[in-house]
Amino acid sequence: MAERIVLNTDIRKGKIDRNIYGHFAEHLGRCIYEGIWVGEDSPIPNTKGIRNDVVEALKEMKIPVLRWPGGCFADEYHWKDGIGPSEERKRMINTHWGGAVENNHFGTHEFMLLCAMLECEPYINGNVGSGTVQEMSEWVEYLTFNGVSPMAELRQKNGQEEAWSVTYFGVGNENWGCGGNMRPEYYADLYRQYQTYVRNYGDNKIHRIACGANADDYNWTEVLMREATRFMDSLTLHYYTLPTSDWANKGAATGYGTDEYFNTLKKALFMDELVTRHSVIMDKYDPEKRVGLIVDEWGTWYDVEPGTNPGFLYQQNTIRDALVAGLTLNIFHKHSDRVRMANIAQTVNVLQAVILTEGEKMLLTPTYHVFNMYKVHQDAELLELTVDSPVYSYEGVEIPEVSASASVNAEGIIHVSLCNLNHAAPAVLPLELRGLAGQSATVSGTTLAGSSIDAHNTFEQPEAVKPQAFNAFKLEGDTLTVELPPMSVTVLEITPKA
Repeated sequence: MAERIVLNTDIRKGKIDRNIYGHFAEHLGRCIYEGIWVGEDSPIPNTKGIRNDVVEALKEMKIPVLRWPGGCFADEYHWKDGIGPSEERKRMINTHWGGAVENNHFGTHEFMLLCAMLECEPYINGNVGSGTVQEMSEWVEYLTFNGVSPMAELRQKNGQEEAWSVTYFGVGNENWGCGGNMRPEYYADLYRQYQTYVRNYGDNKIHRIACGANADDYNWTEVLMREATRFMDSLTLHYYTLPTSDWANKGAATGYGTDEYFNTLKKALFMDELVTRHSVIMDKYDPEKRVGLIVDEWGTWYDVEPGTNPGFLYQQNTIRDALVAGLTLNIFHKHSDRVRMANIAQTVNVLQAVILTEGEKMLLTPTYHVFNMYKVHQDAELLELTVDSPVYSYEGVEIPEVSASASVNAEGIIHVSLCNLNHAAPAVLPLELRGLAGQSATVSGTTLAGSSIDAHNTFEQPEAVKPQAFNAFKLEGDTLTVELPPMSVTVLEITPKA
């Protein structure tokens, strides 16, 4: 088999939903507090307590949707603790994540302000594990009802006259684990009950999201789809990439060897099988694909940085993480007929973060740069593309060397995203451009590559890994030959000439 990529520029396969590029911010470690929220009295420049530099960076990346307040925290979060004057809000211990004091200064109003500043959709996760039907129902009423009611009056008393627009609402989180250790049959019945009272008020239409499976728990998806398909708009999936598969010893975020580098990428590629097999089950009950699959927690999970609170899940971010992000987003594109949203974990200072902060300092991680490079795919049309990839092997195990995806936007500009997973060698591939009907084209590109297997940005060297112009290509007729650097993520822009 010849190693090549074939791009059919005239075969469109449906829209890549911009919400595939979503993010997740939990009350965990320094994600919300210090990462996003610093308070109005902070010397760090802020708008009503929200960090200006972080907002600016996320807007540049065109963040489309933000999930909050968890995560495991969602199923112990009682929303009324986070409204009203900040000095009167209840304090609590965050028992899930590090035993820190949660002062509830960042609550519903602050989150909705953040989403307005980011110009993104809010995705709110309700409490099924330790909450009540009434509590969840009243939260939706508080958020979205403009009529006469106790919750609407309470919202107005707290300074928000008009109701907000909220589309995405999750009914519980990880209810198979930290959200209650439930069996799928039990959660399916609870979901049917709770979602009944997640009501649509006025013109606001709630997209009801059911808690889906942990990784390859296909029985959970089977039961939920069998028992509750007609009551849901989407079903979730969670999958984290661990180099070692050992939760007690996950592996380091930096300083790792080729074995952990290779294993991480191999495990990230498992996302394709997961989405495929869960989609097959969903197709049985929903052949029209009305119900979306939302991968609302994904990313790498390593041992925390030495000397940090183990419950804060703070880890560095390297070129390896950039490759995990790139190949995973390519997988989501491939399944865009079913995958309608995905939320990487987590936005700032936690797990595979796109931003790290230290006091007033902020840096953009390699993962951030991938999201920023890939934003050109948001709401574009997926193009048919086949990859006959070279093999990348390590100690007798083989994976594809190259991951790729392509789309065309409303202006007819084509973007191709390419990941060379090989840590040691460039990948040279011909890219056949079919369907241009004799049109010539102009080509440009951007690449993100690592100088070492764990290349990363620090507060001392915040631009050690950053995008560069990509020129290692030659266009001859309908064939574009590219030479992808080792350990690199590249985005090509192909503009057909009239």
